Amino acid sequence: LHLSIPFPTAALATVALRALKVDAELSTLVQRTLEISSTNSCVLLATYAATTNRMLRVAVNGFWENLKVVLDVMAGCDLDTVGDPVPREELVGVQGLV
Repeated sequence: LHLSIPFPTAALATVALRALKVDAELSTLVQRTLEISSTNSCVLLATYAATTNRMLRVAVNGFWENLKVVLDVMAGCDLDTVGDPVPREELVGVQGLV
């Protein structure tokens, strides 16, 4: 199964990738790859392979739940960035900005 998840900016796609990548699949019967699209840096690509349809469904349902949490945190913690991207120069000196 191939999933393409678009984000408003490449930075948000990268944040989502980093947040989702830390949790490995719970079953060795499921393989997942996460990456940023090489043709569009605003798109997160998730590819799943599983030995059974049930395992695939369970894994992908978990992925959607985790993605929703990531998106909710992005929206709740940084409304300006999610709604209207702020140039990085305007964020110089902001605590926690790397």
